[in-house]
Amino acid sequence: MPDRHIKLLIIFCVLCFSPPVTVNAEYGDVLINNYSDAAGMRPVVFPHWFHRIRFRCKVCHADLGFKMEAGGNQINMLQIIDGEYCGACHNGEVAWSVESCDVCHSGKPGEPTQVHQSTSSKLTATTGRKKAGNQE
Repeated sequence: MPDRHIKLLIIFCVLCFSPPVTVNAEYGDVLINNYSDAAGMRPVVFPHWFHRIRFRCKVCHADLGFKMEAGGNQINMLQIIDGEYCGACHNGEVAWSVESCDVCHSGKPGEPTQVHQSTSSKLTATTGRKKAGNQE
């Protein structure tokens, strides 16, 4: 069985037997829910400033290919397991590995992809409208 299948089996077992934990996003965190709800998972809470104080912008936005837009990348778990995007560091050597699902998948179910408490998110909620093409 290839390593990728073993990792997916481990993730499945962890998901089935771990209690869900909800973390409240803080200002500037990126909530990512491109696929999570559809997969029966909680959305990802990405602590942008936690990463930003440790790394320069180019590390993620140039070297790893993250777009400068909440939800701009269509990231899935297979890509992360294969070492792309988050998986470049979250590989069990630089940072925790994908087996710790609830560390990242800790948002409130149903929350849209957005920069938490950003001005544009507040304006969208106030007006009830979204600009065409705006992912926040």
